[in-house]
Amino acid sequence: MKALLQKTLASEVKTTGIGLHSGRKVILTLKPAPINTGVIYRRTDVDEQLDIKTNAQAVVDTRMATTLAHPENSQARVLTIEHLMSALAGLGVDNVIVEVNAPEIPIMDGSATSFVYLIGSVGLVEQNAPRQFIRILQSVSVIEGDKWARLDPYFGFKARFNIDFNHPAIDQTGSEYELDFEGDAFVKHISRARTFGFIQDVEALRGLGLAQGGSLSNAIVMDEYKILNPEGLRYSDEFVKHKILDAIGDLYVIGHPVLAAYSAYKSGHALNNQLIRAVLADEANYEMVTFENAADAPNFAQPSKQAGAWI
Repeated sequence: MKALLQKTLASEVKTTGIGLHSGRKVILTLKPAPINTGVIYRRTDVDEQLDIKTNAQAVVDTRMATTLAHPENSQARVLTIEHLMSALAGLGVDNVIVEVNAPEIPIMDGSATSFVYLIGSVGLVEQNAPRQFIRILQSVSVIEGDKWARLDPYFGFKARFNIDFNHPAIDQTGSEYELDFEGDAFVKHISRARTFGFIQDVEALRGLGLAQGGSLSNAIVMDEYKILNPEGLRYSDEFVKHKILDAIGDLYVIGHPVLAAYSAYKSGHALNNQLIRAVLADEANYEMVTFENAADAPNFAQPSKQAGAWI
């Protein structure tokens, strides 16, 4: 009988990319970390080394991205973490130090797939400590106008999302998607879904000094009627799948994988963060669990069936 153990990277790995908002070159380094470290962000361009431990309270901004900041120095912040967080969650990475020489995680191709292959290039190793899960015990929901997000008790992890953009190009694709995560489901069905936006919004953001690095190579861009990317979509329902990709990353900010069924309508980074804060606000909502016998774990987390098994 073998326990379900924590994992970290087998070795350090590095890549470069462009910051979505700054447009400047960013160097990203992922480093193995000891047991019970969680996901730590470290700005190498800040004089005073301040580690930002990923947790719900560390999120200080959710406009257009999820942004973390150090509790003692708001200048030490890192934004656009959600795609990397989604890849870490989808592959079952528990402990890692993320070093970055800029305020942003590089946008890469606008999805999680570049981070999946980056992690896959070095692989994962088990660590001598049981993996800890947050198991949802009762339904928790947050509502903002007609938008909502909810976590329900479920022995595993599945997600269902509904979008409503009232746009011709989006309306032609699937507006609802549900997936029960096990095996390579994250890698195959979610990881390649790109972020998306509208050309009129991009122009307005650039006028504010934002989205300087945005392009057709790292986002699906639309005008009032159609998709402008010549290659089209990667999935027929790529828009709603990207919202699930974002949600997986936002939920992983809680600090541990979640055993629950996530469902949402028109949710985004702000509501997702409110949701995990609502979970933690009442201890009756959850319990911490480990699996001394890996065979007793839900399918998505078992070593032979989780997404990380392929690397």
